[in-house]
Amino acid sequence: MSNLAAIADIQRLKYRYFRSLDLKEWDTFGDCLTADVVTRYGTHAMGEPVHYEGRSDVVDFMRTNLDNGIITTHIASHPEIDIDSDTTAHGSWVFEDTVIVPGHAMIRGSGYYSDTYRKDEDGSWRIASTGYQRIYEALVPLEDLPSFKLLANRWA
Repeated sequence: MSNLAAIADIQRLKYRYFRSLDLKEWDTFGDCLTADVVTRYGTHAMGEPVHYEGRSDVVDFMRTNLDNGIITTHIASHPEIDIDSDTTAHGSWVFEDTVIVPGHAMIRGSGYYSDTYRKDEDGSWRIASTGYQRIYEALVPLEDLPSFKLLANRWA
């Protein structure tokens, strides 16, 4: 496989990671991660930082904290991906995210992800480690936005 093909596969992997996270497709989300994945999410809303090891722990954390009608959207761009070998790579992404906790708060932020990737025995690239550093994170209680009206919520 050429480096360009590997880079394209890794870009699709990261996009699938965000899509499945936002759509709460937990099996697909888990399949984006190696079994021994290491994560370090730098959110201030939950304290500093959130660290997990292992696919099942990461998926369980996301499922527990992002179900119950919570809305998330993640936008990622500017990938810088380097192929280290036939089976390893690393990369950086800028992202913006919005989290809406209906009836409570809206969180907006951005930052840079730093990832490592590994091609598993089945030939699929997966995220072996991921974490981010925030540029900013802002929380607004929805009571401070009296005109805020959530017109659609896929999980309501």
